[in-house]
Amino acid sequence: MTAAQLGVLCACVVLFVPMGMAGWHLSRNKVLFFSGALFITLAVGVHIAPYFPAASHLIFPSLSPYYSSSPPFRSSSCLSFLHDVSFFPSHAPSSFDWLRFRSRPADCDFQKLSRSDVGELLNGSWIIVAGDSQARFFVLALLRLLLEPSSLEAIQGDLFRRHSDYHIHISDQGVKLDFLWSPFESNITSVLRQLRSVSRLPELLVAGSGLWHMLHVNNASDYGEALTSLRRSGASLVSPFSSGLVMQPPHMFWLGMPKLMNSMLNTEEKKERLTNVIWESYCQKVDYSGILTQSGGPFLLLDIGSLSRICGQKCTTDGMHYEGLVYETALQIMLNALLIESQQRI
Repeated sequence: MTAAQLGVLCACVVLFVPMGMAGWHLSRNKVLFFSGALFITLAVGVHIAPYFPAASHLIFPSLSPYYSSSPPFRSSSCLSFLHDVSFFPSHAPSSFDWLRFRSRPADCDFQKLSRSDVGELLNGSWIIVAGDSQARFFVLALLRLLLEPSSLEAIQGDLFRRHSDYHIHISDQGVKLDFLWSPFESNITSVLRQLRSVSRLPELLVAGSGLWHMLHVNNASDYGEALTSLRRSGASLVSPFSSGLVMQPPHMFWLGMPKLMNSMLNTEEKKERLTNVIWESYCQKVDYSGILTQSGGPFLLLDIGSLSRICGQKCTTDGMHYEGLVYETALQIMLNALLIESQQRI
């Protein structure tokens, strides 16, 4: 039985049965009977209207903002336009700015969020970012937006300590940020499994891997199997239970692999193993694994591959790590997606 059917049944039992009983005794006084009937009918309408948004819009137009379906901006269709960006030269030599959202429906109100906007959006949040060096650059982009430049300089050395985790609490915004060095998919799967035993889930979880597997394992089929396991662990967080209580699942994002510029890679081993053909086969495994929301999975894609391709060779010096502009753009895409998803959950 659906929630609407249950609501209607309860309303009928609780209200109409007493109404019928009262009507039996008040049948000699028709004015009193019809007054009571009108009052009870209105009471029923108020109680069951929330279960029927279309009807409530007609009956109670002043209340329709609360009962109606999500406004156009909350539509998931807006998400498909988030990566439609382009880059153009800035006034500084050899530098590029971000031109956001080239084409979009008029009702998808995308915007480039400022430090104060992000501080308000992420206020009190626990954020986990798990992945390889690409994820570390994404964390740097987030910290650039949350912190003053002077504060960022002091912590950048710790953030980029080789193959290590990084943790920070930003008291001004009440943001707790954990970067977990997780170069392989199995590392991310372990992180997700450990979250099953915590008393509080993070509000935001960003993960991404593939380059290390491509370099050290170089087997797309094995990568696909690892992603399948990761998908199951991620899906288990969608409706988590702890001590019998349901916890709000985190917003989950997947960092896609950057476009590789093979001729610019800095070792012969990388040039041999990180080819465009292998890169494309790994990207296909991500699509086929079911981890992305477009395939029914828990992760919304932050397509570093398309963003790095748009920015091009001018945005990288080693063929695999890109300038901050790429990760800052991915961050703004995530923040706008958060606005959409957050309003959908209201």
